[in-house]
Amino acid sequence: MTSTEKTVVITGATGQLGRQCVKAFEADGWNVVGTGFSRAKPPTIRKVDLGNAEEVVELLNDVKPKVVVHCAAERFPDKCSADPEGVKRLNVQASSSLAQECHSRGTLLIYISTDYVFDGKQGAAPYEADAPVNPPNFYGETKYAGEQAVLENAKDLGVVMRVPVLYGEVEKNAESAVNVLLDMVWNKEGKEKIEMDHWSIRYPTNTSDVARVLKDVANKYTTEDPASLPRILQFSSEDRMTKYEICQLLAEINGLPLEHMVGNDSNDPNASVVRPYDCHLSTKALKDIGIPVHTVSFADWWKRELRAFRK
Repeated sequence: MTSTEKTVVITGATGQLGRQCVKAFEADGWNVVGTGFSRAKPPTIRKVDLGNAEEVVELLNDVKPKVVVHCAAERFPDKCSADPEGVKRLNVQASSSLAQECHSRGTLLIYISTDYVFDGKQGAAPYEADAPVNPPNFYGETKYAGEQAVLENAKDLGVVMRVPVLYGEVEKNAESAVNVLLDMVWNKEGKEKIEMDHWSIRYPTNTSDVARVLKDVANKYTTEDPASLPRILQFSSEDRMTKYEICQLLAEINGLPLEHMVGNDSNDPNASVVRPYDCHLSTKALKDIGIPVHTVSFADWWKRELRAFRK
């Protein structure tokens, strides 16, 4: 490769997954360059508009990375409909141009995707990496389009990593669709009953585990012929729970009552954002190439995080 040995660019390095990737790669001896936009803090995190081709070219020419881990994306399904063109620009167009530039430089590109490329109909999960996709909402559509753009333009140097809903260390709970539930568990004063989804199955996965696996993938795909390795990978915890069950667990760990919340076990087919029932991702493709897929226990992590050790 013409790229600099052990140098990685992490896009979206100011986000919850990007920050963990910075830690994981630095701990493994990589030279890490993170990029951000609205929350970038030069020189620690370079400010780069990924939708601006000139800025992307300047970044890659300057850094000469061996690997790019593309974490940057609009990842909240409810926000996507508010700015569809902006979402396409980041999730699809920026990914496409980044893939082209990486391929021309011999740089491995790892694109972070989502379990929402699958429709999650009852009885269909778990999904293998080569299972037919059918995104149930606009967010899933843009992430799948991003997958296709990366695989087509980066060719053998493009790798897709699908992950489910993430939790872990955050700067504020609103960064994570899981961490934010802690606020709902605590915020019970003067509130009417909160209805919480008790229908959709989720597999919350810790960002530190995802970052570890991405580091392992980067090492493997840059020391072996990437053309001989799978181009679509999936990683997920096996912790299976609804959002209401997550809230129950968080309440138990905190020693809090949950009378202000009720579980809603019905699906609303007319909801503005269609939610899949169960998009559990199989990790077989990772196991087949010898990459460990163990994860921290959801309950144990929260007990440590909240310093509560209840039995």
